Amino acid sequence: MTTAEFKPATTTAVTQGTAASMKALVYHGPGKCAWEDKLRPTIMDPGDAIVRITTSTICGTDLHILKGDLPAVTDGRILGHEGIGVVEHVGSGVSEFHVGDRVIISCVTACLKCDFCRKGMYSHCQHGGWILGNIIDGTQAEYVRIPHADGSLYRFPPGGDEEAFVMLSDILPTGFECGVLNGQVKPGDTVAIVGAGPVGLAVLVTAQFYSPAAIFMIDLDEKRLAVAKTFGATTLINSADGQAAAHVMELTDGAGVDVAIEAVGIPATFAICQAIIAAGGHIANVGVHGKPVELHMESLWDRNISLTTRLVDTVTTPMLLKIVSSGKLQPGKLVTHRFAMNDIMKAYDTFGNAAKEGALKVVLVNAELRRSFHEKAG
Repeated sequence: MTTAEFKPATTTAVTQGTAASMKALVYHGPGKCAWEDKLRPTIMDPGDAIVRITTSTICGTDLHILKGDLPAVTDGRILGHEGIGVVEHVGSGVSEFHVGDRVIISCVTACLKCDFCRKGMYSHCQHGGWILGNIIDGTQAEYVRIPHADGSLYRFPPGGDEEAFVMLSDILPTGFECGVLNGQVKPGDTVAIVGAGPVGLAVLVTAQFYSPAAIFMIDLDEKRLAVAKTFGATTLINSADGQAAAHVMELTDGAGVDVAIEAVGIPATFAICQAIIAAGGHIANVGVHGKPVELHMESLWDRNISLTTRLVDTVTTPMLLKIVSSGKLQPGKLVTHRFAMNDIMKAYDTFGNAAKEGALKVVLVNAELRRSFHEKAG
């Protein structure tokens, strides 16, 4: 399914122009979403912050939701889990952020107090985790409520580029933690990344922190493969012929790769990873899977491999924030299309037809608010 197949949804809307209303992208079941009026969020708990969105983006996970792959997302939910914004209100329990602060919104909400948070496993926070645009309203709106704000927001650096730093909401820590760290990439490794979409490219740029000897990028889209080459891929493999695994094995003299990273979330790409992993290697799953996959234990039982899954914990976001601030990592180069927030339906259509449109990351901008903030700062 592509977003071109989405059906407009009819709902009871809040009266336009009232002080308590806002615009938001609302999910109404598989294949149905609408940019419509909703009530603005309000402080519900002492740890909450209300953030007015200046920049957001669309994630591949949002497309999975719209395909019906995540049944926990119910009719009426505002989508989105990435964004930059300005704090409008804070609850009495928020100590690290104040009204007027510019912030980066983490895709994962962390209370910092539960057992999982104390282990650094914020994705499974007992009072948060991945809830934005999932089980509570998300960031593809004019305003969003952020629970546990002290553990779920980051200060936006002075003079920073919003298009670069919005990538810290999700895809950079996701690619790094779920792909590179779980894959245990190390100097001299041969790495294969299956899927050259935005998160696969985030794996690519962060894998180079550890100086692998070779990085194979596998995808169906020649345009995305060409982009991967500019980001540091050493070998490009188009999998359209169904022979990607055979090509990898030929290039590695039959040995396979030390690390295979799945960055799509479909059975075919997971199968490629199993077919190309070397003895003693690591398969790291990053993609969101909506259907079962086959695990070929008849081939892998004696191969001494490891297989990891993970939902991003965002524990590396502070480190990645420093690297992006230094200019040594420039994730803003992943942005190919820009839309006004009110044009979000067009943005979804572009992102959902990425191969045709040549789309990687699609940015949504509240241009008026961003301009107003810069004028005040100046």
